[in-house]
Amino acid sequence: MTTTSDTDEPTLTVDELAARAGVTVRTIRFYSTKGLLPPPVIGPRRVGHYGQEHLSRLGLIEELQHQGMTLAAIERYLEQLPPDLSAHDLAIHRAVVASWAPDSAEDTDRGELERRAGRSLTDADLDRLSAMGVVAPTELPGAYRVDPGLLRLGVELLDVPIAHETILAARTVLMEHTRSAAVELSRLFRDEVWGPYRERESDPEHVAAMRSLSAHMQPMVVQALVTAFQRSLKEELREWLTES
Repeated sequence: MTTTSDTDEPTLTVDELAARAGVTVRTIRFYSTKGLLPPPVIGPRRVGHYGQEHLSRLGLIEELQHQGMTLAAIERYLEQLPPDLSAHDLAIHRAVVASWAPDSAEDTDRGELERRAGRSLTDADLDRLSAMGVVAPTELPGAYRVDPGLLRLGVELLDVPIAHETILAARTVLMEHTRSAAVELSRLFRDEVWGPYRERESDPEHVAAMRSLSAHMQPMVVQALVTAFQRSLKEELREWLTES
């Protein structure tokens, strides 16, 4: 049974966390022993309780695994993240990492969608999720195509008081600028990395090094982009609040 802490933050038992994250209890305990998950808060009767940070962190681990990263690589990735990241920040990291992966949208009915979201969804909620590109209606009545990598972040944003039009405008801005960054980064990789590789493709050691770089480049670039964006946004908000 889900309980609530003194700060009104929901806490989950290990069984509830496993169900919400779509993993086994054994997996959670394994990640904990590897240091990939912070320890739970120990409550009455020595029962461990987990929060949204654990749920978001599990989602990020899952997405990094989908990218082909090993547990050792994921551990290094998580160690490089700022220690004070909130569940919301972790969800953003997962959403951006997911944007590098092949299309992984899944078709589901409303009941399953609400189970994954961890809450009931009104028609207005579904409209907002659709505007964010998280879900889309299919030709089958009551069925939706959902992007698992964006779902958790989209559900969190449902409680943020932002107008529907503002969400669409923000999505347009993000798509335009991230596309521009992707083009420039691709050009840089092609000219500075891939070009020299083509000249040395007969060298087995160089080929192995390039394969390793290709496997890890995307998550590293994503982390750099997210970190740089978060810092820039904080500076921009600080200046804006100072001026107003």
